[in-house]
Order: sequence, then C-alpha cells, then structure tokens
Amino acid sequence: MPETEKWLSDYGDSHKEIRFAPLYWSAVPMLVVGVVALLWSLPVPAEFSRISPLLNWATTFLMAAVVYYFIISLPLAIGMLPFVLGVATLALMLERSGYPARWLAIGLIVIGIAGLFAGQHANGGARAVLRDIQLMMIAPVWLLSNLYRRLGIPY
Repeated sequence: MPETEKWLSDYGDSHKEIRFAPLYWSAVPMLVVGVVALLWSLPVPAEFSRISPLLNWATTFLMAAVVYYFIISLPLAIGMLPFVLGVATLALMLERSGYPARWLAIGLIVIGIAGLFAGQHANGGARAVLRDIQLMMIAPVWLLSNLYRRLGIPY
C-alpha cells in the first residue's frame, strides 16, 4: 500500500465513529479558517510587506500546506487548491471586514473546537480533539480522497 493511502486510511480509521457528523465536518473547515484568519491578523516583519502585501504568517502556512500536499499526491494537491484559495479569501475578507478580525478568528476556532469535541466525544474526547487540531489540514485532503475514490479518480 502506498504511503499516502496508508496515511489516509489511518486517519479514516480514527474517524469511523463520529457523532453528529454534519456538525463535526462543518467544524473542521471552520477551525481551519479560524486558525488561518488568526495567523493573518498577527503582525509581520517589514520584509514580508516589501515582498508582497499578501505575504504574512497565514499565507506562509498555507503555502507550506500546499507544498506538503504536492509531496504526498499531485492529484490531491491540485484538488486542494480551490479549498486553500477559499480559506485565504475568507481570511482576507475577515481581515478587511472592519470587525476585529482577531476576535472573529478566535470565535471561529472556539466554535470549531466545540464541533470537533461534539463529534469526537465517543472516540476519546479531548485527546481525539487535540489530535484533530494537529491534523486540521489533513482532514480536507482525507475528505477529497474519499470523493476521488467514489469518482474513480486515482491519487
């Protein structure tokens, strides 16, 4: 079994008994958007601004995630680009909304973690939620791999 498939299979095995699945799976992107928006709101070195006004901790984090996606699977990485661009767009919209972006981001993170906890309560509660937070950028890839599998798209 290829390493990517083994890794995705292991992730899937730990998510077979999700309670309140719609709540759980909506909490994952909410957490991702919240973390990226929080990173977007952090101050950056002046060198970042000289390179690009959009270069900040959030875009650096997203670029690293995309590089990792390309390392594990080219088809999955290409499929994840709309998600990553969407997350970056939402974070930028939060930043430019005129509301306190940092507090909106923290609110999304708290709601996302609550959704994760509701879904993972039966699978180990807080430990499972901490693992999900560690793997928050993997969950969207795992969901995409399931869609690819159903559509017969190799990855």
